Amino acid sequence: MAAPMVNVGAAKEKEKEVKELTIDDVKHFSFIIDNVIGEKKPKKQFFFPLGGIPQIPKSREEIMIGAFFESCGFRTVASCLVGFALGGAFGLFTAGIDPMSTMTTETPTTRMVLKEMKARTISYGKNFALVGAMFAGTECCLESYRGKTELINGTISGGIVGGVLGLRGNITV
Repeated sequence: MAAPMVNVGAAKEKEKEVKELTIDDVKHFSFIIDNVIGEKKPKKQFFFPLGGIPQIPKSREEIMIGAFFESCGFRTVASCLVGFALGGAFGLFTAGIDPMSTMTTETPTTRMVLKEMKARTISYGKNFALVGAMFAGTECCLESYRGKTELINGTISGGIVGGVLGLRGNITV
């Protein structure tokens, strides 16, 4: 299929038809801008506060309880307990799908399987609790020291905790 023919003379005539802006066009534009985004824009009937919903001032007891829940000690203990529960759940799951590590040549009994599940659940729980407590405590102390609540606090805390856990193992060069 051939390309369409373009009438060169018609294109030049269209270029000549383009008008230049006049002062009336500028006035109309200014009128539109003033009424759409300027000072003559109609005011809305509703009020939307930018600061959120106004709150009732907290009592002294509420402030004390809030400070307790935000303290480093509480956050560390809470992370330790949650880590123990989560680690226990992972330990129980992996004990159900992994072959027994204490497997002998004899047929495993229910007692042996339950004993293995308990040992793995407690082992995983202790490890997760330790890592959770170390991370939360380090992050909270770092946040208190720096005086800022930023995302970099978690990154630095993770590096510190990872380094300490790495030192716990043997250093081989």
